[in-house]
Amino acid sequence: MDRRELADFLRSRRERIGPADVGLPAGRRRRTPGLRREEVAQLAFISTEYYTRLEQARGPWPSREVLAGLVRALRLSDAERDHLHHLAGAPPQRPAGPAREVRQSILDLLRRLPQAAAIVTSATCEVLAWNDLAAALMEDFSAVPRRDRNLVRRCFLGPHPQGLRLYGVSDADLFARSSAQRMRATAARYPEDSEVAELVDELLAGSEEFRRLWDSHDVSVAPTLCKTFPHSPVGPVTVDCDVLDITDRDQQVVIYTAAPGSPSEEALRLLSVIGTQRMDAPR
Repeated sequence: MDRRELADFLRSRRERIGPADVGLPAGRRRRTPGLRREEVAQLAFISTEYYTRLEQARGPWPSREVLAGLVRALRLSDAERDHLHHLAGAPPQRPAGPAREVRQSILDLLRRLPQAAAIVTSATCEVLAWNDLAAALMEDFSAVPRRDRNLVRRCFLGPHPQGLRLYGVSDADLFARSSAQRMRATAARYPEDSEVAELVDELLAGSEEFRRLWDSHDVSVAPTLCKTFPHSPVGPVTVDCDVLDITDRDQQVVIYTAAPGSPSEEALRLLSVIGTQRMDAPR
């Protein structure tokens, strides 16, 4: 534990945050920038005396619960959180299961792609976030339960509205193979996560195809470069598929774009106008 560096780091993070940033009144008698020590302590659910000793490089070794409270109170980024843990002599623990929280910057990115359909998926192929065009192209994810937002479960176990597997996309069989391989790798990365284990057990019990692919022990995932979605209001939509890895969260941003000047580009423009109002999304 580096008490002096920890103290300086805590002080610098406290001084950069204004009261309004955390919903506190500014008041008129603030002699120093940022939050007061007692305000940080209150937000972190620790005593003011304890926090003061940390900033004075006199504090005892903080527990992980205390560190979590400080991360929340000081609004630390992921990098700052890890740095805090290292200074406190408690290296950050590897998450027990796949992350489901999507960074705000990624959510902002989805909104800034008005001509592309984009989703964020977890390590278990659960759709965590999406933009309006993705909802219009695939389905209104906000209208279905979390369980049905998992693409690997949907691929192997349904539901399949109108008999179309995975929205009737042209590469459904390839996705089945690659998603089974991805689940094999995910299960190895998170061996203690009960939700991952339950999903694998459910797929093994409910799908002979998944069992066959699982037993192959393949873990290499082939990239999909192009696919076609059948879409009743606008006709077939052929899109390029690009996947961006969010390494620190073990998530992926999947972006669907149509070739410039193509009928599919015009179809996406039309979908961006009509949105989900004419979609038959399960409710």
